[in-house]
Amino acid sequence: MRDSAPEEFRAAVLEHFRLEGRSFPWRDTLDPWSILVSEFMLQQTQTSRVLPKYLRWMETWPDPAALAAAPLSEVYAAWSGLGYNSRALRLREAARAVAAMPGGRLPGDENALLALPGVGPYTARAVLAFAWRKPVILVETNIRAAVIFHFFRGREAVRDRELEPVLDAVMDRSDPRTWYYALMDYGAWLKKREPNPSRASAGYARQGAFRGSAREARGAVLRVVSSLSGTGAGLDWLEEHSGLSRERLERAAGDLVAEGLLSYRDGRFSFPD
Repeated sequence: MRDSAPEEFRAAVLEHFRLEGRSFPWRDTLDPWSILVSEFMLQQTQTSRVLPKYLRWMETWPDPAALAAAPLSEVYAAWSGLGYNSRALRLREAARAVAAMPGGRLPGDENALLALPGVGPYTARAVLAFAWRKPVILVETNIRAAVIFHFFRGREAVRDRELEPVLDAVMDRSDPRTWYYALMDYGAWLKKREPNPSRASAGYARQGAFRGSAREARGAVLRVVSSLSGTGAGLDWLEEHSGLSRERLERAAGDLVAEGLLSYRDGRFSFPD
């Protein structure tokens, strides 16, 4: 921590939040399930794309039990546009796991959260910080940018474990929920004003172009299958209605089956129950 003093850094972050803090519906609730849904959606996805999807999603499936009972075709259709459709499947799996718990509510324990499908260390800790106000260590792209810019100037390949003691030192333990929202907003603002500080992170990787990618083919397969009201689609139908090559579609559909996002039977790809 050789560039900024923790007290000065904390004051700058909170002052920026006071003046320019962003407002989102998932920041206006302490409901753990609503926060978990937002965290699934926000993974590698811009908030501007998430906001309308989140609002419609929560109107349709306001709690774990509602999502647990939803057909996968409807879940994928509601998720369309957010990318990485495996997140939608894992979120429904998590909903089914939570709905089966006593009271049907998310646990407030990190290990119990980590046991849910699709929940990793960051997501579990985000729920703890934002729903239960626990002073856990959170590292995500905007937080990473803020800390690297102020405390690791001139460094390359900064690892997240190097950021953790800094985050522990600068945290506002009296209100970690507000602190992390402020830190995220400050990092997002910094990235617009400075060459992205996150590039100095050891884990930084620029996302490849969508056109021609496996993501494009996977999305096309799921979109076509979703349009068929449960009847399923063979490769001929996928090729005709997606505009992509048979080879790409076959590879993408095979990967989706292997990951459990689709099932394959009698020459047709469809959604599992």
